[in-house]
Amino acid sequence: MKCVHCGANIPDGQLICPRCNAEVQMVPDYNPLDDVLAREVKGSVEGATRQIQTEDVRRQRQMSQTQSVRSTRVLNENEMERLREARRENLRRSKEQQNRRQAERQQTGRMRGETGNLRKNSPEYRRIQQMKRREAAKKKRRNLLLVLFSIICLIGVGIYVIYQNSYTGVMKKGMGALQEDNYEVAQKYFDRAVIKDKSRPEAYKGLADIYVDQGELDSAESVYLTALETQPSNEKLYEAVIDFYVKNDELDKISVLLEDCSDSKVLKAVKKYVSTAPEFSLKEGSYTEVQQVSLSSSTGGDIYYTTDGSEPTTTSQKYSDAILLQEEGVTEIRAIAVNKAGVPSVVASAKYTIAFPVADAPAVSPSTGAYSGTIQVTVTVPDGYTAYYTTDGSVPGKGATKYTAPVDLRLDAKVTFNVVLINNQNGKSTAMTSKTYIPKPSAE
Repeated sequence: MKCVHCGANIPDGQLICPRCNAEVQMVPDYNPLDDVLAREVKGSVEGATRQIQTEDVRRQRQMSQTQSVRSTRVLNENEMERLREARRENLRRSKEQQNRRQAERQQTGRMRGETGNLRKNSPEYRRIQQMKRREAAKKKRRNLLLVLFSIICLIGVGIYVIYQNSYTGVMKKGMGALQEDNYEVAQKYFDRAVIKDKSRPEAYKGLADIYVDQGELDSAESVYLTALETQPSNEKLYEAVIDFYVKNDELDKISVLLEDCSDSKVLKAVKKYVSTAPEFSLKEGSYTEVQQVSLSSSTGGDIYYTTDGSEPTTTSQKYSDAILLQEEGVTEIRAIAVNKAGVPSVVASAKYTIAFPVADAPAVSPSTGAYSGTIQVTVTVPDGYTAYYTTDGSVPGKGATKYTAPVDLRLDAKVTFNVVLINNQNGKSTAMTSKTYIPKPSAE
């Protein structure tokens, strides 16, 4: 064993420490620290505990050392027994106290439970609980609204970002730059819009407006026509080009635009602006008789024409009746049709050549010679002609004597009979036939 004072080893059977000469204590001193520790562990009835402070531990150790020094005498058997009995009594009391405290805690728990049940059944408790439930519901709704608001904000931000980079968003930026006459920036935005969706006409219109604002109509028109080269079936793009022509008073270009379009959907979409060129009832070519030509257009409207080869306009001759070709030569008819929307068609033309046939010189009998007395002169007149003659040697025309029946000539002197045939339709004259008649000398 070791000395409690100096820590030196004490041989068995020796009652004095060989180092510090202190007597060996056979019965352990009472240590109040044990009770302190027991109380701290067990706790109070209310369940409250107090942590052991460093100062308490130091104080108890000092007291223990002091008591140990003072209790160095050897106890006899009776004293040892009394100490043991006291220790047992303390343990018994401690156990009873612990059981009593446990019973009190159980009783307190039951009382609290009963009190809680009474409170739960009271109107005030129900009112408080109802308020708590309402408050919890409000809090839950607030949290839910906060979550929904956050989600909506995120969705709104996403939509805004997507919109700013969408076709519509880019177009809006381009139009804003165009209104500020910032043509370079506007062109960049419109080019981006074309890349995003080349089938929509708004971007092309924006690019064209850039040139229109600067007075470059040909460049503006080129924007549309270039786009149509790669999109010949884009109805919306055709409508945009036509609107461009209408706004710039270039209606004559609409028919040129649609002339080569064969897409039925496109033609149906722009039906209002379709104006077909006039059609000629007479096939162009050469004719030997007077002809008449009728004009018509499948899209209706008015027709204007010229016969001298010049370009027809709305100030040219308006067509109402068939055109009569009654003069020899070449006649070129050029015509346009203007529909109800005021759109002129492309020019249609046709050339006609009229060459009337010329009959041979008329046959006259009798032939030139000497005759006595009175002779009867006969002229052969073909259908469609009228013969005119003279007997004084002059050249006959429509002012000469009209031949209707054989002519009686009294040959008192030399007579020259000249005759021609004139076409009843065109008034063209044939070659002249001339016969000379002289009196036959009398025989002596």
